[in-house]
Amino acid sequence: MLGRGGDQVAIKHHDGKIKFYGGKTNPVEKRTRVRARVISHALRDLIQDSDRVFVMGHKMPDMDAIGASIGVRKMAKMNGVEGYVVVNFDQLDASVSRLMDEVQQDEELYDHMLMPEEALELMTERSLVVIVDTHRPSMVIDERILDKAQKVVLIDHHRRGEEFINNTVLVYMEPYASSTAELVTELLEYQPKNEKLTMLESTVMLAGIVVDTKSFTLRTGSRTFEAASYLRTNGADTVLVQRLLKEDIETYIERSKLIETVEFVGNGDIAIARGQEEVVHSSVLIAQTADILLTMQGISASFVVAKRDDGKIGISARSLGELNVQVIMEELGGGGHLTNSACQLSVDTMDEAITMLKDVLDQYVERGNE
Repeated sequence: MLGRGGDQVAIKHHDGKIKFYGGKTNPVEKRTRVRARVISHALRDLIQDSDRVFVMGHKMPDMDAIGASIGVRKMAKMNGVEGYVVVNFDQLDASVSRLMDEVQQDEELYDHMLMPEEALELMTERSLVVIVDTHRPSMVIDERILDKAQKVVLIDHHRRGEEFINNTVLVYMEPYASSTAELVTELLEYQPKNEKLTMLESTVMLAGIVVDTKSFTLRTGSRTFEAASYLRTNGADTVLVQRLLKEDIETYIERSKLIETVEFVGNGDIAIARGQEEVVHSSVLIAQTADILLTMQGISASFVVAKRDDGKIGISARSLGELNVQVIMEELGGGGHLTNSACQLSVDTMDEAITMLKDVLDQYVERGNE
């Protein structure tokens, strides 16, 4: 339960499903770095015992997944081992595509970014696979890499869900952390100092922290600022961060159209926005819309339901902490954090998805009242 932030109970039902109850408080940040140092040394030993290191995030990686991946790949380099970041270049959102344009100017780093097929060819029994920013096997970029790996390390900041990568030799899950980039930055500080972080590596990791904390406003502890300070000391460019995260006018208008559809449920403080049946939205845009709704007066939780480019209907959920959106999204097959969560539904219509969401919300409110 500590992998989910504590203060909750898990009950396994006869059908094998696990239900979680409680979890209504945010996990408290740990002040000590002892665990980070121990994990960093253990990871160093695993890297040194490997011929190559392959780092992989989740499907449609965001800045946090890419930043953490580049950070772990740097750890491999610090230990004299070849490290590669696994990226599906066909599935990137606008900000990560802009980042790849920057990365192309750094030949050494760009040469160590591989498509899944290339990684599978290079993998051996001695290779180490590091999964970052997700702990669900169905969410990784390519499950074949996970299946082939003999040694798997997991680094994540999400609350642990029912689905979990099992064949791990080392797990570092800290739900108090703002981002996986923050966790990786701390681990880097205890690695050999023969290699310095470059400006681009530091910048990408800082961008990961900025995105996941909404510019240091959500889930931000003192250690988040310490990690950001370390990256800034190593040359992270805050202007480049802003340039990478810029958006175009079309995206702004698309988001505004989603916000226009908002309806209120519960006590009038839960907002639900929906996309049109035939319009496809990126998962990043759906998440950004949920974030913006939460900044509006009188809204304590927001849900945005829209069709994704993979054919599924995605729901992004946000709350200020009174409503545990992680538990709600888990009921629909998703997961995440107490205040920041999501799921993907394989249903045919938007109405069906909205009905399922409202049913789960009603059940959650009833359970809370009991």
